[in-house]
Amino acid sequence: MRAEHAAGVRHFELGSFLPADRFPQFADLRDLLDAAASMKAMHKIVLALNERGIDDAIASDTDEITCVVSATDEHSLANSRRTRQQAVALVRKAAEAARSSEHRPITNAGIAMAFGCSIAGQVDQSDVLRLAETCMAAGADMVSIADTVGYAGPRQVASLCDEMVKLCDDRPFCVHLHDTRGTGIANAAAALDHGARVLDGALGGLGGCPFAPGATGNVVFEDLVYLCERMGFETGIDLDRLSEARGIAKCALPDEPFFGALARSGPPLNLDWRAGAA
Repeated sequence: MRAEHAAGVRHFELGSFLPADRFPQFADLRDLLDAAASMKAMHKIVLALNERGIDDAIASDTDEITCVVSATDEHSLANSRRTRQQAVALVRKAAEAARSSEHRPITNAGIAMAFGCSIAGQVDQSDVLRLAETCMAAGADMVSIADTVGYAGPRQVASLCDEMVKLCDDRPFCVHLHDTRGTGIANAAAALDHGARVLDGALGGLGGCPFAPGATGNVVFEDLVYLCERMGFETGIDLDRLSEARGIAKCALPDEPFFGALARSGPPLNLDWRAGAA
């Protein structure tokens, strides 16, 4: 985290407030939040998957609370034992708690399976848009649309982003992509071309999804930074220093697969590829 921050990264999703005995990977979340609080201009994001998680998130002085709302009841029940209606109620509780708190964190409703569900199959775009509108009416400051299992193609991403721009107006929305079937960067380019300005990525493509066996994590962050710069969006991120952060992560996680085209080839050496270059 410190190495990525030194590279210019400022938004970090740090983990979920869940019981450490069942989810030991999140046992040090409070330590991470404490460390992040000492870093300049950090935007700290946590997931709150239940009422206790909301309380813990508010107490932690995080900057953003994400609640997951699935686009299908089938996935929602399998993932959280909640219906979509109950998941929206959790968004409402998070938004109310955030508004009442001194720190006033952002409430983000993350719509999982927005481009297709590994359990229910096809997901209609109109259903996703209605759900996004419902979440905003419940108090969400922003909405994320997630290709949780990597089903989307650029055309689907472009179409949904066009509609999200209309729906959200001046509110930001986030696009959360996985590269499970090799379309992650193409989908990110489509999202940027069609109004998205916030995208999720993971260093080295780390991660996965329990509902998509063999899935990779989010789009490789290093590749995403390069894409943004080549498309004219200044990220403020130093790719050389980001590569150093990747090296630290690889040493810490020697058994995990790391992905990324930029890690193999590097950026062009004979032209200025950064945003704003002639």
